[in-house]
Amino acid sequence: MAPPSHYVAPSLVTANPIVGISHKQWLILGFGTIFAMDDRLAIAIERNSSEVGRAHGIYVNSVLDGFDLHLLMSFVFSNKEYNGSTLEIQGADRVFQKYREVSVVSGTGFFRFAHSFATLETDFLDIPNSNAIIRWNVTVFHY
Repeated sequence: MAPPSHYVAPSLVTANPIVGISHKQWLILGFGTIFAMDDRLAIAIERNSSEVGRAHGIYVNSVLDGFDLHLLMSFVFSNKEYNGSTLEIQGADRVFQKYREVSVVSGTGFFRFAHSFATLETDFLDIPNSNAIIRWNVTVFHY
C-alpha cells in the first residue's frame, strides 16, 4: 500500500517492540511480539492537521498466523472541552482487513461510562517499519 500523496514520514518513532519470543526477531507480524505506543490523534491524516490527543497503550500480535493484533489503548484527549478525558479501546485488529471493528469499553471525564465501538480503516501500511496511518470512526454512548 503506497503512502498518501500528502504523507510525510514521521520523524519520531511512536511504536516500539518491548518484548517478544526469545531468539526470534520482534516484528509487527511476529506472534508474541508486544509493542508500546504513543501515537498522535489528529482530525485528518495531513501532517499539519490539528492534534486532539494521543493514543497510549500496547498491542500484542496474538494469533499464530501473525495477522491479528490485540489492542489495549487509551485515547487521551488534549483539545478544548475534552481535555483530560479518555476513551478506553480494546479488541482484535485483523491487520490486512481494510475495515475492522473494536470495542469502546469505558471512558473518563466527558466520556464517563462510555461504551460502544470504533471502526478502523487502514490508509497507509508499512510493515517493515511498523508504521501505519489508521482512520478511526468512533461512535460513543456516554453520560
